[in-house]
Formats: sequence, C-alpha cells, structure tokens
Amino acid sequence: MTNFSQFEFRNLPGFDQNTFDGFDKAIPMKTLVIYCFDPRAAEIPKAVADHLGDEVYPGENITDENGVRIGHTRTLFALSNGGGRALQSLQSIATMDYLFHYQNVVIVHHSFCGMTSYTPELLIEKFHTHHHTDISGLWDHEDMAIEDYEKTIKHDVDLLDHSPLVPKHLNLYGFFYEINSGELTEVVRVPASERSAS
Repeated sequence: MTNFSQFEFRNLPGFDQNTFDGFDKAIPMKTLVIYCFDPRAAEIPKAVADHLGDEVYPGENITDENGVRIGHTRTLFALSNGGGRALQSLQSIATMDYLFHYQNVVIVHHSFCGMTSYTPELLIEKFHTHHHTDISGLWDHEDMAIEDYEKTIKHDVDLLDHSPLVPKHLNLYGFFYEINSGELTEVVRVPASERSAS
C-alpha cells in the first residue's frame, strides 16, 4: 500500500494544527459559489465574479523559486453539485470557513436545469421502481427538485441562513443564471449584518 502521509499538512515539519489560523495568506478566498455541475453552466463562477466586481477568477498559481505551488491569486471558489443545491454544500461551507475565513456564499440555479424535469414525487417513485428503495424520508421534498426557480433559490438561501453550519458573519446571495444569454439575476440577498441580528 502506498503511503501518502508526506502530503498531509498535519505531518509537515513545523505545522501545528492547534495554532493553525487558515490559508488566507496563500489563497485570499472571499466568496464560495455553489452551482450546478451541468457543463452548460460552467461560466457561472466567472459571471458571479464579474457581478461582484472585486473578485479574482480564475486567477493563477503562485510558485516559489523551486516551482512549488505555494498559493493562488483566486478569491472565488466554485463548488458544484446536482442543481447547485445548498443542502449538499453544508459540510464544505463549514470547512471552508475554518480554512479560509471567507465572506460570501452564493447560490446559483440555472435555466433548463435537469432538476426541473421531474417533481419530488416522481423521483421517489422512479427510485423505488428501479432500485426498490424508499427515499421519501431521507430529505425534505424542497431539496429533491427545482419546481419553481425563485422559491427554490430563496429556500436554499433560507436553509443556509438558519443552518448552524453556516457562520453568521457570511453574506448570503441567491442568483438565477440564464445559460443562453449569460444573464445573472439576483433573487435574494441576506447581508451578514441582518443575519447577526436575527
């Protein structure tokens, strides 16, 4: 069996996980964008970076004199999953706050997403028919499909707003992206100042 432990930060000489305070100096992350892994929607992170105006995306690697990658100039990270849903992103949101102390989480749903091709009830039925498994109680029906873009975007931002895994210092945004025109429309915004007060 191959031992890859030499590539773990915990095992580097001088690294102390008890005093570690993030990778902010190496990668100045400010924003996490959650969007669908549909390849037709691949331009979403760049569209969000341009919309916010003060982001670097895609950025470039920073290397030392030996060519070792020691950082990156990117300030916006992209996280994709089916439909760009918030529920599947909670663990990453919590971890990234520990690693990078970032400021914004952006949810983006796009036009003609595959998750609009069915209802939660149909997905439950088809899964039962094909796999003989009942998934009806595994998660809320609102998280299983996109039945109304505006409602789903607001649902996802609300889910983040009320989750203990999403620190209160984060600004939350929800956008709709039209894949043919490239138009990005803001649907909802919850500033950190309003989250802290609630």
